[in-house]
Amino acid sequence: MDELVRLMTPPLWHVVRAYGLDHSLAQDVVQTTWLTLVRRHETINDPLAVSGWLTMCARREAWRVGKQHRRADATEAESLEPHLPVHESAEQTAAQDDETRRLWTAVGTLNERCQRLLRIVAFEDRPDYARIAEDLAMPIGSIGPTRQRCLAKLRAVLEGDGWRGDDDGN
Repeated sequence: MDELVRLMTPPLWHVVRAYGLDHSLAQDVVQTTWLTLVRRHETINDPLAVSGWLTMCARREAWRVGKQHRRADATEAESLEPHLPVHESAEQTAAQDDETRRLWTAVGTLNERCQRLLRIVAFEDRPDYARIAEDLAMPIGSIGPTRQRCLAKLRAVLEGDGWRGDDDGN
């Protein structure tokens, strides 16, 4: 079971985060997915189907939690909508463009493997871990940890360049 958790937790996190859940909600969904496996493991007839079962369970739970969360957010947004600005200001556009340029310049300083991995993660809603593993010649289980190391390197480059980041630590 420990090996299954080690191999499947990174892909489950990716699946769940693809539904737009924040870190706290995503953490709850992944934990609920593992708890559901513990409670319902006897319903899985084919041991080779466990990863698919976990993924399906995570998707369903992420969809359910996301739907509930969006419903709550929609009610709040409806009350705030008349007070929100209609267009982004020129200053906001310029700041966003500068931030994007600085980010991709920093990505360009990373090794090729990190650049490729981060581009896949950044531009694909639901990257296929099997394909990533094959393309980058790495085990599926090392994709998550490698991504984390690459992001840490990127963060260090950005912080060295005076990048402030946002207030919630992302």
